[in-house]
Amino acid sequence: MTDAHVGLAGQLTRLPQRQVLSDDVYETVKGLIMDSVVAPGTRLNIDALTRELGISQTPIRESLARLESDGLVIKEPLRGYRVSSTLTRAEFEDLFEYRLHIEPWAAGRAAERTSAEDLVRLKDEMLSYTEVPERPDYDSYKAMAGHDQRFHDLVLELAGNETARQSFARTHCHLHLFRLYYGGGIATQALREHKAVVTAVRKGDPEQAAAAMRSHIEASRARLRPVFDQE
Repeated sequence: MTDAHVGLAGQLTRLPQRQVLSDDVYETVKGLIMDSVVAPGTRLNIDALTRELGISQTPIRESLARLESDGLVIKEPLRGYRVSSTLTRAEFEDLFEYRLHIEPWAAGRAAERTSAEDLVRLKDEMLSYTEVPERPDYDSYKAMAGHDQRFHDLVLELAGNETARQSFARTHCHLHLFRLYYGGGIATQALREHKAVVTAVRKGDPEQAAAAMRSHIEASRARLRPVFDQE
């Protein structure tokens, strides 16, 4: 394993010249992990980062705790933090099997029970992101990843089962799937599929809504499976 504090210091010096906050450290390290600049298995030593960056341990500890919650780093007793591995093929398939059980059901439930106000929220989220990312890197795709997470979370919220919603949230699935790959028209296709889900939910057609969500999840799986063929 290698230490990554030198590379992180270089990235953080590009931030605005003001006090470095935990959000700065969090977003910077997160971007480096997502783009594989900091490779899986890399050790992130708090003391070394503190010395190299010339900042207190507080923002570093806070950012690493958030990254641990995201599943992007792992805290090891007496060793500190290291960058987590990307999804294995088995984990990838398990995740999509889970999603195919819960998300079509959630879309169908949302179609059955959403109010006019809920439908406005769903449409607003769909329209909140329409731009296609310009570059195949996380900085470019960050807004798309945020929209993707919010959209699927909202569908689960509108389904009215908070246990299912929280269970889904703990997978951080969109973050880990974007970590595998972004680019190649993924955003354009996903946005088109989101629109189909919204259209069905707004019509109040649970069968069509479930089918549209199932089609979206299956298409997403098909777009990402070739990543593992390159191993």
